[in-house]
Amino acid sequence: MQTKDTLAVLAALAQESRLAVFRLLVQCGPEGMAASKIAEQLAVAPSALSFHLKELSHAQLVTSRQAGRFVIYAANFDTMNGLIAFLTENCCGGNPCSPLQECCSPSVSSVK
Repeated sequence: MQTKDTLAVLAALAQESRLAVFRLLVQCGPEGMAASKIAEQLAVAPSALSFHLKELSHAQLVTSRQAGRFVIYAANFDTMNGLIAFLTENCCGGNPCSPLQECCSPSVSSVK
């Protein structure tokens, strides 16, 4: 993932409703959820949800498909994994990562 794409993804997620929508779709898995159900579960007005889904779609965080008269939205796991890979690319100075406690936090014995 390029820096420009990463910035677009982070900007799309930097809003409470969009972050909630994306997290809900991640929980749903690849089968996704109808827009009406998303609005119902998150108590978001349909017009506001439409705007947020458009923003998430432009950042390639969600995909959509038609299922009869419903539009089903799903998290784009490729984009999500690309973001995680970009953010952790140089984790631990290029060494294989160990658990976060050991890798990135000072040890209890070194804290005085």
